[in-house]
Amino acid sequence: MRLRPTLARYICRQFLICWIGFFVGLVILIGLFDTIEILRRTSRFTNVTFTDVLALVLFKLPHLAQRAIPFTVLFGGMMAYWRLNRHHELVIARSSGISAWEFMTPVLIIATIIGIIKITIYSPFASAMMFRYDQLQAQIFNNHSLATISGKGLWIRQQIKEGNYILHASNIRAPAMSLENVIIFKFKGTEKFSSRIDADYAELGAKNWHLKNVRITAPEKPLKTLPKLSIPTNLTQENIQDSFGKPETISFWALPGFINILENAGFSGLRHRLYWHSQLADPVLLCAMVLFAAAFTLRPTRQGGATITIITGVISGVLIYFSTDVAYALGLSSRLPVFLAAWSPATVGILLGSGLLFHLEDG
Repeated sequence: MRLRPTLARYICRQFLICWIGFFVGLVILIGLFDTIEILRRTSRFTNVTFTDVLALVLFKLPHLAQRAIPFTVLFGGMMAYWRLNRHHELVIARSSGISAWEFMTPVLIIATIIGIIKITIYSPFASAMMFRYDQLQAQIFNNHSLATISGKGLWIRQQIKEGNYILHASNIRAPAMSLENVIIFKFKGTEKFSSRIDADYAELGAKNWHLKNVRITAPEKPLKTLPKLSIPTNLTQENIQDSFGKPETISFWALPGFINILENAGFSGLRHRLYWHSQLADPVLLCAMVLFAAAFTLRPTRQGGATITIITGVISGVLIYFSTDVAYALGLSSRLPVFLAAWSPATVGILLGSGLLFHLEDG
């Protein structure tokens, strides 16, 4: 027997009410804990106002909220099905021939829509807010990014006792960290311009930039040319790449282009590619959470066994969620291919949840 549209809408409404309730409640809780943490971190900075703290919390909250969505889908699904079960609505409907799969289908559709909206609309918004959070945090803690990369080349800023440098190179060969068409602006202190250095090539050594075919221009001084020049640096290839835009601060739509820029320059795009695939897998993960919610709450239980069943379902869903973090870490360390690291937890969750539902139907 097919699920009637009226009943399907009723189940969807029950799920959305429960999901929104859990989502809002969890976001408020996360915001409170994050506010306490940011207050602790900024307590030693006398120039930080409560407005700054509030801005940091609000900029970071959308990113934290999207990480909570799988939990809220699991809890919302379990609560909705438990309420229907408690009021014997599911018993009546199942006695008329409606299967567990038919009960679950409307919620699966809603979860898929939530996942698609999350990665296409909400995630770009959260990334923009996270980018502003990083900017404000760098301003407060004086922890500015060392390097940025774009289609126009590489920009690097470094501060050493000999002075401040801003380096730009239009072409990069990352494996050897060799740069072409290099321009270096040297400053005394943070603002006073000292000189400009142009070089055809530059290569990052252990503690120096090694420049070739160098031209130095400075205010009120004649042009100076040198075949070679070494400039002290405290940078390494690793901390230059680590300072590139975090995946969390780049829009879902912009990530593929940024990955191409990184890889064309010879840098590894692993971290950003893994994050992009993990976002693509989110709708599947949400569906897995719905399957677990249905598998543990659609079954008829006696009064004493309901609590144990729900707790078991929550633990199972949480384990699936945290397995995504384990797989993600294995992917970052290259122990798992990107595709497997991003998609395997959600896929395993779908298979396990489906198996439990088949067992429920057969049992």
